[in-house]
Amino acid sequence: MYKLACRRQFASALKGAKDSPIKQSFAQQRRNLSIHEYRSAQVLDSYGIGVPKGDVAHNAREAEEVAKKISGDDMVIKAQVLAGGRGKGHFDNGFKGGVRIVYSPREASILADQMIGHKLITKQTGAKGRICNSVYIVERKFARREFYLAVLMDRQSQGPVIVASSQGGMDIETVAKENPEAIITTKVDIHEGVTDAMATKIAEQLGFSEQCIDSAKTTIQKLYQIFMEKDATQIEINPLSETSDHQVLCMDAKLTFDDNADFRQKEIFNWRDTTQEDADEVKAAQAGLNFIKLDGDIGCLVNGAGLAMATMDIIKLNGGQPANFLDVGGGATPEAIKLAFDLITSDPKVTAIFVNIFGGIVRCDAIAKGLISVVESMNLRTPVIARLQGTNMEQAHKLINESGLKIFSIDDLQTAAEKSVQFSKVVKMARDIDVGVEFTLGI
Repeated sequence: MYKLACRRQFASALKGAKDSPIKQSFAQQRRNLSIHEYRSAQVLDSYGIGVPKGDVAHNAREAEEVAKKISGDDMVIKAQVLAGGRGKGHFDNGFKGGVRIVYSPREASILADQMIGHKLITKQTGAKGRICNSVYIVERKFARREFYLAVLMDRQSQGPVIVASSQGGMDIETVAKENPEAIITTKVDIHEGVTDAMATKIAEQLGFSEQCIDSAKTTIQKLYQIFMEKDATQIEINPLSETSDHQVLCMDAKLTFDDNADFRQKEIFNWRDTTQEDADEVKAAQAGLNFIKLDGDIGCLVNGAGLAMATMDIIKLNGGQPANFLDVGGGATPEAIKLAFDLITSDPKVTAIFVNIFGGIVRCDAIAKGLISVVESMNLRTPVIARLQGTNMEQAHKLINESGLKIFSIDDLQTAAEKSVQFSKVVKMARDIDVGVEFTLGI
């Protein structure tokens, strides 16, 4: 079935690579825009919610100027990277800590120079890290009490909920695991909103002092107001603090917004920082493709989110690992196929490509012609398994079989998935022992 031929140009840069299981978070289409902390603070401040005094800086000189404007000599400088665990992270230049205390404008300038233009590596970014293009410098406030508060959508109740805890300033997942009774969850009726009684009860349950109950109540109501008016999917304040001078301040904020609301939240969506996102996913989104990288080695090109999910499932059931989620939608045109192949083959881990398309809006023979053209123009050596079902599928099957290219047309979904996994394993073994591989299909 397989013939191995020695081809040294296939020297593998991936020897010893291991498959990773699909993370559940990637199995759902992303719908959330995340914005930087300083932008979140701007939104909160515009609603009259208390935040520490501060501003953003994009270079060392600006950092020094911002620090001079903050009265006092006790400040915090924070790397603006969309990832958790910044304080315990390190930069690619060896500098440690993405959140540091500074005591002078000059020190703020020095630390900003160490952060800006470098990648911060945290437990959430992976080894690649994420680039830091700016820093957020704020006054340092001392908290008497620290709380956690979030407003988010709850699938079970199909509405907003407020999640709060008296144990703020720490990882909420750890609190939920080790001390679940410390988590307070309050369902919100969207027709009534957060009433005075509801907000007051939450403030009292958290443990705000009597002097701060009214201010905390107002803050909770305004956070919910932002959630509704700005089409947020989550507003997370950690910590929500009561300071030594009895102020209620949002010390750190994470805001995410529904991508479907970009047409009416233009200012917020103009704040999207694509340098914090995967470059291929950004490129795909600009072309109208839904693309999410995964950790496997079988590239997937599918039309329709449901079929894409089913394709990934059947690859997994046959012992393989999908390299991506890629939905080209209803327009599986030659142009879309070309871009899809560019995205898939840019991942050096990919050892096989499974094309699973239902030809309804676009005929199967047209898709086959586009597929053949792309594979031919790219001189692609990676095996392609094509399952084209729908209008003119017989003509498509004939075109692919007569093309003479390394494209294998298979009608049955189970068989196509099996062959994708088999081909992937053979290519991987060939790379590991530094040989080329050629395929013939006998089914």
